[in-house]
Amino acid sequence: QVQLVESGGGLVQAGGSLRLACAASGRTFSSRTMAWFRQTPGAEREFIAGHNWSGGDTYYADSVKGRFTISRDNAKNTVFLQMNSLKPEDTAVYYCAAARTYYAYYATSPSDFGSWGQGTQVTVSS
Repeated sequence: QVQLVESGGGLVQAGGSLRLACAASGRTFSSRTMAWFRQTPGAEREFIAGHNWSGGDTYYADSVKGRFTISRDNAKNTVFLQMNSLKPEDTAVYYCAAARTYYAYYATSPSDFGSWGQGTQVTVSS
C-alpha cells in the first residue's frame, strides 16, 4: 500500500491556475502509475489525468486536455497536477491515486487504483 497526501487546493477565479501536489510514502512509488480523479456531490469519481510508471507517458480526459498537466518526481515521491484556464465546472474534490498493481499502463478506472489520498477541494468562481 502507498499512503498519499494531497495539497494545493483552494478557491480561484475562472481563468486562473492552481497546482496540486500529492506526496507518497513507501518505496514502490516509481513502479506505479499515478492518476488524479475528481468528484462532485452525487456523481461518480471521474478520471482526469494519469502518468504511467515508466516512459513519461501521460494521458487525460477530454474535459481537461490542453488545460491540465500531470507530472511526477520519482526522487521526491510526488505527483503534481498543474491546472490552467480553470472553469467553474472544474469545481470538485480532487484525489490522487496509485495503481493497484505494479507496472500498469494507462489505468483510468477507479477500480485500477488501490491507494487514494484524502482529497483536496478546488473551487472555481465565475
